[in-house]
Amino acid sequence: MALKGKLEAIIYAAEEPVTLDQLTLLLKESVIQENGLTEMEPAAAQAEAKSRIRVALAELTADCDNGDRGMEVREVAGGYRMSTKPEHHDVIRGFAKSLKPPIRLSLQALETLSVIAYKQPVTAPEISEIRGVDSSGVLATLMDKKLITTAGRKQVIGRPMLYKTTKEFLMRFGLKDVGELPSMEEFEKMLGGGTQEEMFMDDASMTQAPKQESNISEAPEPKETPTEEQASEQQAEETPERQETTAQNEQS
Repeated sequence: MALKGKLEAIIYAAEEPVTLDQLTLLLKESVIQENGLTEMEPAAAQAEAKSRIRVALAELTADCDNGDRGMEVREVAGGYRMSTKPEHHDVIRGFAKSLKPPIRLSLQALETLSVIAYKQPVTAPEISEIRGVDSSGVLATLMDKKLITTAGRKQVIGRPMLYKTTKEFLMRFGLKDVGELPSMEEFEKMLGGGTQEEMFMDDASMTQAPKQESNISEAPEPKETPTEEQASEQQAEETPERQETTAQNEQS
């Protein structure tokens, strides 16, 4: 079987993206034998086999792109994955409705996931400060769906936990890496002229503590009792008519 055929079969059968190293490990022996590389040094033969596999992958990708085929080979999350072409989205969407439902995220979850994707690694307090609301509950939901994971602790007072996106996030959104996310300028165009500051305020510009996502209304602030000095100043500012009336009331 030709090398491209083997690659296509492996990528099609795999549930997750297959890396070049994995493909090399699986096929290096057959590539070395079929191409007469046995007389080379083992390290040089393996390097040559990996190079030929890389070239065959590029040819396979080009074949899928140029032909009238419904499938394409894409580089996703550091590996290669076979998927349907974007132009067949409508027919695939109709078929997919009969399968298991996709992950559904609330607006709050999407906001939190967006902050993590663009600011990672980022702490929960930083996320809450950017969004303006407490995000602890949403973080738990994203963790359950395996879209985010922990990334150690930040070396500051309290050592808060850091969060980052996962390989599952890249796979769900069909991304090679987070570098393929739309830029802030593209987001601004989609928002119809909105600015980057309106979406993600810089930490230094945040002056208010995040509010809790709750239906409990805030209690009114207690009024301050004026001091004797403030009372004297206030009395001095009163009009002469009011002072005269006050004096008459004290005499009576």
